[in-house]
Parts: sequence; structure tokens; C-alpha cells
Amino acid sequence: MKFLDQAKIYIKSGNGGPGSISFRREKFIEYGGPDGGNGGKGGDVIAEAANDLNTLIDYRYQQHFKASSGEGGAGRLRSGLGAKDVIMRVPVGTQILDESEELLLADLDTPGKRVVLAKGGDGGFGNAHYKSSTNQSPRKAGKGWPGEERTIILRLKLIADAGLIGMPNAGKSTFLAACTAAKPKIADYPFTTLAPGLGVVRLSDESEFVLADIPGLIEGAHEGHGLGDKFLGHVERCRALIHLIDGTQEDVAASYKTIRAELKAYGHELIDKPELVCLNKCDALSPEDIKTKMAALKKAAKGKPLFAISAATGDAVKPLLWEVWKIITEARKQKEESHEWAAG
Repeated sequence: MKFLDQAKIYIKSGNGGPGSISFRREKFIEYGGPDGGNGGKGGDVIAEAANDLNTLIDYRYQQHFKASSGEGGAGRLRSGLGAKDVIMRVPVGTQILDESEELLLADLDTPGKRVVLAKGGDGGFGNAHYKSSTNQSPRKAGKGWPGEERTIILRLKLIADAGLIGMPNAGKSTFLAACTAAKPKIADYPFTTLAPGLGVVRLSDESEFVLADIPGLIEGAHEGHGLGDKFLGHVERCRALIHLIDGTQEDVAASYKTIRAELKAYGHELIDKPELVCLNKCDALSPEDIKTKMAALKKAAKGKPLFAISAATGDAVKPLLWEVWKIITEARKQKEESHEWAAG
């Protein structure tokens, strides 16, 4: 299945059905009067977060969603049937924006969450509605209200507790494969990862979290260099960032500073998230090299937690994951306390 995290679609809700102009005509009833029924309501266009989806690929092949119009009213005060709603199933974590991509219409961040994107028009009144003491035989009925139409942008931001960041070939895919059951493509060349990946890290029966891997960043990614920074949106919701640095590089501090500069240029408070800095591929380094490069990273990272690991061999990976778990549980606890405070 191909990964697609943004789509532009057109939606239109249904029009309301017209009201009926009708008069009661029955034997032995001299003054039957108006009995036209109301029209039915048009269908809504609704977006729903579905837990079994992880891409917007379906919206590459269908970009128009139109709900049906309500049925017209009929005599004997019969109202028209309302039209069925159109349900658009999207992955959890999908944001819905207006066409300008500046106004956020909805954020479907929990399974089953729904939002009405276009409300169907109400049905028109039948002539029975207009009957009054001064107008005993009205000969008018409402046409029904038109539905709404608009163009919207669907933008997927994966729901993950922790995110992997780093330059190409830093070993992010190897790390994801070593920690989870995910099977990302791993090769010895830059930009092996072309789309974000997810995996579940299980430290124990009660300790697990979702880890996201995004394509590597290079200098100038915010200007579109390499694959750009468009995938950074998938780590916006993360509670912690694992910054992997290729230990076989000559200047590991420069690599660290490059990624930090791209996070700052991207914005969205990514620069302020808890970050764990990891010197990776230590299995290919001598103890002296590890010591020297860890000292350089310590100076560049300015007090952030540092780890010397090897994703390929699993060396020192478990302590790192437990440290990530501590940050995640603390963030979850603070969120629950804030919700309790707001509810109280």
C-alpha cells in the first residue's frame, strides 16, 4: 500500500427536497384544505476517524464526494425522506483544513471522532405549513434549502508517542526494525526511507509506545532540499524525539546542529520537545572515537541526555527506550491532570 499524507477534495452536501402543494380531495369532504407535506433534508458530508487506516491513498482516486438531495413532500401531509449522509473514513490523526490551508476545520485525533464538513439543506415546507386564518388555501411551497459545497485539504499527521529524526543513513530504519515488529527498507545509501513508518515498542506487558520513523533531513530541508521537511508533521504530536547521529561521520556536532536548525526553521514547537541524542553505529567505532565524539555531542547538545548505541547490534538500546518511556508516561500524566483540572 502506498503512503499518502495529503489530499485535496471537493465536497457537496445534498439539497433539501421541495415541499408539496396539495389539497385534500375526498368524497363527502367538502372543505378538504391544503395537505402538502414538507420536503426531506439533504444528506450531510461527514468525516470519521478510523483506527484501521494509516494512509489517505483512497483519496487519490476519488476527489469528489456528493450527498444526495432529500425527497419532495407529497399529499396527505407526507414528508419526503431525508437523504443518506456520506461518511468519509480517514486515518486517526487527520487534520482538515480549508482550501487556503490556513484555517483548521477539524482535528480527528481520536478513533471514532466525527465532524460534519457540509450540512445538508433543510427541506422546503409544504403548503399545509402556510395555512392560516387569513389564508385558508395557500398555493405556495418551499423549494428546499441548498446544500453546502467547499474544497478542503486532508492532511495526515501520524499519532506516535516518540519520533526518530536524523540525517539520511543515520540508522533510523535499522533502529525501528530492532525495536519493533516493523520491517522498513534498510540499505546502505541515503534516502532509503521515502515515507514515514510506524512501529510499536513493547518493553513489558504494561509498557509500550508507538515509534515513528520519518525520512532523513539534510541542510536546507525547509527550503525543499532533499525530500524537504514535509514529513516533520508526523512527529509534531510526539512527546519525545530520538535524534540519531551517524557515529561514522567526521563531525557529529555539525550533523546535530544541522538537524536542530531544520527543526527551528520548521517551527510548530518541535525545537522545544524533549530530545534524546544518540550516537549510533558505535559497533564500528573504537572506544577512543566514541569518547571523543560523545564529548563533541555533549558540548553541542547542551545538557540533553546522551546515549552511545548500536541499532544493528542492540547495544545500549534498551536503556534508551526506557528513558523514552519515562518521558512519555510523565507527559501522559500531565495531560490527564490538566484534563481533570479543566473538568473540575
